[in-house]
Amino acid sequence: MPYRTNADLPTRLRNNLPEQAQDIYREAFNHAYAAHAGERDRELRSRMIAWSAVKNSYVRAGDTWALRRA
Repeated sequence: MPYRTNADLPTRLRNNLPEQAQDIYREAFNHAYAAHAGERDRELRSRMIAWSAVKNSYVRAGDTWALRRA
């Protein structure tokens, strides 16, 4: 199901990702969710696409996520 705001994201995401990474995840998830309407694995695909979008801009550094350096 699409997320209206970052507050609607799962607790695990809200507690671990910086606000900007949450924005990226939410927007990518919502876009993918709409694009894959009617597909059986819509939710899974949307989560995978959203994580990929986050990982394009952020990298895991220990227990935190840091903005990827150019």
